[in-house]
Amino acid sequence: MTRGNLRVYLGAAPGVGKTYRMLDEAHRRRDRGADVVVGFVECHGRVMTEAMIDDLEVVPRTRITHRGRSFEEMDLEAVLERRPQVVLVDELAHSNVPGSRNAKRWQDIEALLDAGITVLSTLNIQHLESLNDVVERVTGIRQGETVPDAWVRAAEQIELVDMTPEALRKRLAHGNVYRPEKIDASLGNYFRSGNLSALRELALLWLAGRVEDELESYRSDHGVTDTWETRERVVVALTGGAEGETLLRRAARIARRGRGADLLAVHVARSDGLTGADPALLARQRVLVEHLGGTYHQVLGEDVARSLIAFARGVNATQLVLGASRRGRIARLLSPGIGAATTALSGPIDVHLVTHEHAGTRPPAGRRAALSRRRRLLACAVALLALLIVGFGIVTPASEAFLGSAIALVFATVTVVALVGGMWPALLTSVSGFAVLNFFYTEPYLTFTVASMQSVLALVGFVVVAVSVSVVVDQAARRTREAAQAGAEAQVLATVAGNVLRGSRPLEALMERLRETFSLTSVALLQRRPGFSARPDQRQDRRRWEVVAASGEDHPLSPSEQDTEVPVDDDLTLVLRGRRPEAGDRRIIEVFAVQAAVALRQERLEREAAAARPLAEADRMRTALLSAVSHDLRAPLASAKAAVTSLRSREVDFSEQDREGLLSMADESLDQLTRLVTDLLDMSRLQAGVLGVTARPLQVRESVFSALDQLDGAAADGVRVLVPEELPDAVADPGLLDRVLVNIIGNALKFSPRDRPPEVSASWSGDRIEVLVADHGPGVAEEDRQSMFVPFQRLGDSDNQSGLGLGLALSQGLAEAMGGSLAADSTPGGGLTMRLTLRVPECTQEAAGP
Repeated sequence: MTRGNLRVYLGAAPGVGKTYRMLDEAHRRRDRGADVVVGFVECHGRVMTEAMIDDLEVVPRTRITHRGRSFEEMDLEAVLERRPQVVLVDELAHSNVPGSRNAKRWQDIEALLDAGITVLSTLNIQHLESLNDVVERVTGIRQGETVPDAWVRAAEQIELVDMTPEALRKRLAHGNVYRPEKIDASLGNYFRSGNLSALRELALLWLAGRVEDELESYRSDHGVTDTWETRERVVVALTGGAEGETLLRRAARIARRGRGADLLAVHVARSDGLTGADPALLARQRVLVEHLGGTYHQVLGEDVARSLIAFARGVNATQLVLGASRRGRIARLLSPGIGAATTALSGPIDVHLVTHEHAGTRPPAGRRAALSRRRRLLACAVALLALLIVGFGIVTPASEAFLGSAIALVFATVTVVALVGGMWPALLTSVSGFAVLNFFYTEPYLTFTVASMQSVLALVGFVVVAVSVSVVVDQAARRTREAAQAGAEAQVLATVAGNVLRGSRPLEALMERLRETFSLTSVALLQRRPGFSARPDQRQDRRRWEVVAASGEDHPLSPSEQDTEVPVDDDLTLVLRGRRPEAGDRRIIEVFAVQAAVALRQERLEREAAAARPLAEADRMRTALLSAVSHDLRAPLASAKAAVTSLRSREVDFSEQDREGLLSMADESLDQLTRLVTDLLDMSRLQAGVLGVTARPLQVRESVFSALDQLDGAAADGVRVLVPEELPDAVADPGLLDRVLVNIIGNALKFSPRDRPPEVSASWSGDRIEVLVADHGPGVAEEDRQSMFVPFQRLGDSDNQSGLGLGLALSQGLAEAMGGSLAADSTPGGGLTMRLTLRVPECTQEAAGP
């Protein structure tokens, strides 16, 4: 069965026209002959939206009763049975009423898509999971209904329905969004201009990221390597020198010119012996680029210019920032330099050559560069010129009297050639010099015959010394090249270790870094599935392998699909697709493979530890419970038992006053025992998730006075209640809310001075009501506040007569069970404030914004 398509209309806020646009698309498809039905559309009393639905087929909604109230939801089963081509499902992030087939509406949509039905839906940007905390900081309202970003990104089409903040506020003021009685509250809360501008920017940036993913996928599928300047990406090249900070700040200013531009810093660790970079400077520059909002990258490359261009094209960069050369004039005459070479290769990428205070100065001493082809050619040219001078530059006739001087001159030439070009040019110069000396300076002249034994010895000695010098210089160059390779590998591994240690998912970080370092198409770590053998003829069977981690597009699914394979053990293998690495690079890849196996075991151990943590916590709770019960339950039991035993005794004749005292003691002890047992049972139910909660709208002010009535003593009468009467209803369980308020107000009374009683106040913002219970006592240090909510803990452990230490832990659990929260804060001027947050009904939320 072909899966249906999902089209999402994304908006920055309610009222921008998402539902209207969705209905307009439904009419267009129906007019073209498609079978279109309305599964669920919320009109919010908007006349124009209701008019758009009149001529569309609507699947009747289903009614679900929950906790005595009736709710309407989309009838998923009816839509599946009807099987239209297209169905409209509004408010993608909606949470279904308990008792529905799925907990979330997006899960209902997933079922429709699996059935081959195309779905049109709507979504506000604040309901995306990744932006939930950002939206809360902007608007002050935390959204309780969210949808995973990855699920929305997988939609075939996402259309942004945009409107300027000013236009949206006018729509709201004209009554086109909410009913008239809600307009003023909405304009002053959620629909402020600043809020709407921030939400609009979030929506635009999020959708731009999704479009970028689509573009990268298209470029990869079609093999596009040219730079497409769809978004500014500034790459800055770091050499590890002191000028790096100047380049980074300059590149950051360039990136800031284009809103939303990316900043990437890259260091090419040359395996052929580039002057060594200062690790300390690179580390500081890495921190700086991350502070500037960019990312740090490191690659290996024989040719710095080509490696830079390859990296820039790989990330679709539009601009490349380089520092001015630090080389001297002579070096610039011999070679154009990295800047000129990079510019020549850049193509459509703009190259910025930035001057700095270190330009033209000699770089720090480091390893000698490996002997390149250019240096070998230069050495051959020097040798040819010198031999021509020795052979044909003489004015007087040659004779053996000049042999010593000629040998010295040729030997000096061989030494210079060895230093410039290495062993092979020097050996060639030695042989050529031998021939020139023999031909011009030994008898018989102008022949290759040597008549004098002394001349033979001189020539042979010259050749031996020249060859020795050539070999020594070449070996030194090779050792330098090997040291440079090892240094480059060490830099890459150090960078890998740093990125893995700083990341929360080291295995994925390793795969990504390996692919990036060696410019591979894709990398995958494969593990043989349990129950399958390791026979070589079965390695190409995809069913026998599981992809543990991967990076890149179209990664291999079995070892037979790779270009390079690095086995880790019998069951794990690392497979690479792309260019084949050289022999020297394979050593680093093997280290990556070993580290990937270690990271995989670490992740699995962490998952096992996370699974065992609740068991350990439960065991700790049981131990604490037994320890607490041993005393706290025994004391009231003993008091009640003693009182009852005394009253039943026939040996003592108690007076009426004594009898009344014993009965009172028994009654108080049994009440204390009842409270302790009730708290224990409720805490057990909370931890098991079976506590019964009957939440309904209620007045917070009435609950506060109800709690005060349950508190004994005249001190409760002095509590200042600052809860406004016009405060909207809160959604809570009346009995549980009373218990929470009794506990936190009772604690405030216990620690407040007599002349400064506690204060109870409340306020409303968006979908939350906040109740503050402030005392003016000694307060609690910030580092101790979290432990206040740990079961069986008493602050200071100084009182073993007042219960099990479950009060605040139980109160916090009850608040969360009702959909709220309980936290501690400081009271201005000294003391402790308990902050109780409760939900408001959905109909009230709309008055203050979604």
